[in-house]
Amino acid sequence: MDKKVWFITGASRGLGRIWAEAALSRGDKVAATARKLEDVSDLKERFGDLVLPMALDVTDAEQVRQVVQQAHSHFGKLDVVLNNAGYTLVGMVEEASEADVRALFDANYFGYLRVIQAALPLLRKQGSGHLLSVSSSLGIEARPLIGFYCSSKWAVEGLHESLVQEVKDFGIKVTLLEPGAYATEFGASSKRVPEMDVYADVRKQVFTILSNEKRGNPQATAEAVLMIVDAAEPPLRFALGSEVLPMARGIYADRLATWEAWETVSNAAQGNPMQ
Repeated sequence: MDKKVWFITGASRGLGRIWAEAALSRGDKVAATARKLEDVSDLKERFGDLVLPMALDVTDAEQVRQVVQQAHSHFGKLDVVLNNAGYTLVGMVEEASEADVRALFDANYFGYLRVIQAALPLLRKQGSGHLLSVSSSLGIEARPLIGFYCSSKWAVEGLHESLVQEVKDFGIKVTLLEPGAYATEFGASSKRVPEMDVYADVRKQVFTILSNEKRGNPQATAEAVLMIVDAAEPPLRFALGSEVLPMARGIYADRLATWEAWETVSNAAQGNPMQ
């Protein structure tokens, strides 16, 4: 199998670092990006010319365009473009400021969009490429206290469902990686908003649930992601970990049951056919 060239955002730690190392370890080439160059420069010492460490703040549109182009020029192509950079905003819907929510979406949604829009002309010209983006099981199920993070992932899900239909005729593949809970440093980058006492009980309940949640081994994800990028026909959505699919079954069963319970009212709202 031909060696692939990857472009990865958020490659400094967590799943992004694990996947970058997995790709490099099998001889693929990787443009590994992080907000601070020093956070990915050690990869150069270990993997030499296989890796191109680069500083990238995905909230900087011009820098995104330049870095994606530079990576493509350096390696001559991009086979896998992996959006991974992002963070969590912890706070109830009433607690967060609009500025905090805008900043979250600037990274988690618009950051992905900037990378995709920068890469698409290059991939179309190649006639190939695979756009992968890290969503979450929380792109399927929303929870209290982290609703803004959930909504950013729901937005990412909708974007990619449209995208896959738009680019399939250009030979470009699209996959959403939907990880459950993993024992990574992701929580360390979370931002918390000022708390309102009225939500103390709900907050306590949520943190109790989170503290008891099963967390997967992040190293175990590497082989699965490599299989996805090597697949001739990769899925649009890929549940990463054993906890996601059972959760999704319950969520969708409940949604269908609710829609069906109100079906008569829904049908009546259609009215008579209009020409």
